[in-house]
Amino acid sequence: MKLFTLILTLTVGSLLALGTPAWSDKKKDEEGDIAALAKEANVTIDQAIKTAIEKVPGAVVEAELEKKHDKTIWEVEVLGADGKVTEVHIDAATGAVIDTEAKDKKDKKDEHKKEGKKGK
Repeated sequence: MKLFTLILTLTVGSLLALGTPAWSDKKKDEEGDIAALAKEANVTIDQAIKTAIEKVPGAVVEAELEKKHDKTIWEVEVLGADGKVTEVHIDAATGAVIDTEAKDKKDKKDEHKKEGKKGK
């Protein structure tokens, strides 16, 4: 009984000790990426939101700084009066609207996963 408890304790302790650094490293990498993107951005989140609402009237539901096609952009999601969400992509260096994109109700990533399963 004592041997079982000892083995169980060592196993759980090892899993916790070895698993924690992987989680924290990922978090640090993401924070580093965001910090690097923020240094490249001349446009603030407030300016990006204002520009997005001028382009597509509605309520902002999300704003995120991203890297797409080797360019730092603000991706602002706006919920219009029609109930549809539109993504407005804004150049984080210049503040210019790059494009707008209607967002489907289903996430495109989910659709790709389903398509991959059908093909297998």
